[in-house]
Amino acid sequence: MAQEKPVQYVEVEWTELMPEDDLEALMNPPDYLSEIPDGSQQDSVDAFEQKAFSNEKAQRFQQALTSTEVIKEFENKAIRIPGFVVPLANNAEQKITEFFIVPYFGACIHLPPPPPNQIIHAVVEEGIELDSLYEPLWFEGVLAIEMTENGTGSSAYRLRIDNFFRYQD
Repeated sequence: MAQEKPVQYVEVEWTELMPEDDLEALMNPPDYLSEIPDGSQQDSVDAFEQKAFSNEKAQRFQQALTSTEVIKEFENKAIRIPGFVVPLANNAEQKITEFFIVPYFGACIHLPPPPPNQIIHAVVEEGIELDSLYEPLWFEGVLAIEMTENGTGSSAYRLRIDNFFRYQD
């Protein structure tokens, strides 16, 4: 009987999950954004989305903030990625059973949220227990291109989790 070869997970950086032109647009925000006072009425995704831009740079930035464009080469790829948990559902033992994996703490809570191509949806039936949502984890599993939308956010990827463990650099 042939022995099954262990899965080799490829470590992935978050920016690899988005097209280069989306990354370029997000790294070069419109100049006027730095002039908006933190916490003001204009300092929200809704205010930004409702604004009509004639400037091509600002239009491209606005599109990148909500981009669902994915990298097709990641379909069914075994990956390892660090991230933070944004809980979506718990079981009776209060373990987190459904969540988004995001690149930084506070994503989906603080504005602006990451674009959908920077959010990964996951379900772990047995649930996971965290000491703190500030705690980063490594996630290993097989990535799929699949849209998930709910009141918390939208993701363009789904991860079938094989392993997760505390992040240590």
